[in-house]
Amino acid sequence: MSSPHLLLRSRHTVVDGAVLDAVVWAVEGTIVAVIPPDDPAARGAEDLGEAWLIPGLVDSHVHVNEPGRTDWEGFATATRAAASGGITTIVDMPLNSVPATTSAAALTAKVAAAEGQCQVDVAFWGGVVPGNASELKALARAGVAGFKAFLSPSGVEEFQNVNLADLAAAAPALAAIGLPLLVHAEEPSILADAASVWEGADPRRYATWLASRPSSAETLALAGLVTYARTHRIHVHVVHLASGDLWPVVRDARARGWPLSAETCPHYLTFAAEELPDGATEFKCAPPIREAAHREALWQGLRAGAIEMVASDHSPSPPALKHRESGDFRAAWGGVASLELSLPAVWTGARTRGFEMIDVVRWMSATPARLAGLGERKGRLVPGYDADFVVFEPDNEFVVEGTRLHQRHPLTPYEGQRLSGRVRRTYVSGHLVFEDGRFDEPRGEPLLRLASGGALG
Repeated sequence: MSSPHLLLRSRHTVVDGAVLDAVVWAVEGTIVAVIPPDDPAARGAEDLGEAWLIPGLVDSHVHVNEPGRTDWEGFATATRAAASGGITTIVDMPLNSVPATTSAAALTAKVAAAEGQCQVDVAFWGGVVPGNASELKALARAGVAGFKAFLSPSGVEEFQNVNLADLAAAAPALAAIGLPLLVHAEEPSILADAASVWEGADPRRYATWLASRPSSAETLALAGLVTYARTHRIHVHVVHLASGDLWPVVRDARARGWPLSAETCPHYLTFAAEELPDGATEFKCAPPIREAAHREALWQGLRAGAIEMVASDHSPSPPALKHRESGDFRAAWGGVASLELSLPAVWTGARTRGFEMIDVVRWMSATPARLAGLGERKGRLVPGYDADFVVFEPDNEFVVEGTRLHQRHPLTPYEGQRLSGRVRRTYVSGHLVFEDGRFDEPRGEPLLRLASGGALG
């Protein structure tokens, strides 16, 4: 399923914000030219008909969980799901693996676990936890793309949350390294106060779970992070923004020149709290899926450019941990599993709101590639970039069946949803790794980088 020499023509080729009738020419895994179909060099190109040719997606927020919790998700299953969803690069979060990626030794163990298993390329985030500031430069030298921290409890013992004082202690190392700091932004004091809503409440009610994680927790946490970014001049990236009230805060901070960015997730753009059934714990995540007004405001934030990207936050677990039989939201593990559905889910919502494929490509390819330090080789169909691309049929509708997904466990909140857009092929460095349900042998590689700025000692 691979070829050292590729010529693919699409009448809908997405190239840097434009849709062209073009031929993408790749040799030995690298794009060498994007040319008109009547160019003599395009002779013999495969005509993809009305299918679109888009850059491979870069999902910068994926919990693979291997080593240590491979029964939740592992590199083999996660990257098969990614390939089937048009994702050619994932960036692995530092939890919920054991050990967590909070030291260079842990990163070495994670890279070793990924060896030979990956259908797509994999980069890695390191972690910031209380007391590991001295490890950050070694993690950077070992090749992480940046760092992740939680302001509220993460749910696993081996990855403790930090407060702003911990982040201040880590600031000199982070500033010297020059890589982004990704933050789960919920204020724990507000969550502690809100926990009283569970007293005497029915744990099956989604409304109770929602009330236990109010949007004010996101608001207060973001205010602290704005100050942190302004004071220390460290690029702070807010992950999985669920509150639609907050994109103006991000926009205004950036307008002042403060290094702040934000993402949201497909499930926040698709679902609404008032539409979710009680007991449906497959929808549990943190921050929670909020009301329809928040969903529409998040789309407004994308339109305004304040929310710059969409990432899956694929966070699976064994079905038993979701407590689907009891429907107990308080007991269930929080996390949405939807890696291979990200593109069709976002496209389905985007097209009904007047967005175009070029918008989706910007949110899910080019911008996350830049965040992860891969912007000079991933996320664009231009000469010199990796030959990572997707053959996509935007009008091909399908109904989600969890048992047909390639993630480790079939439970997904998208079960029964009708989505638009089917991935027909996925290429990684010119290799056809997925086509119509079939996979080639694993060809993905670990992507390790050196910090871009400062003295690492």
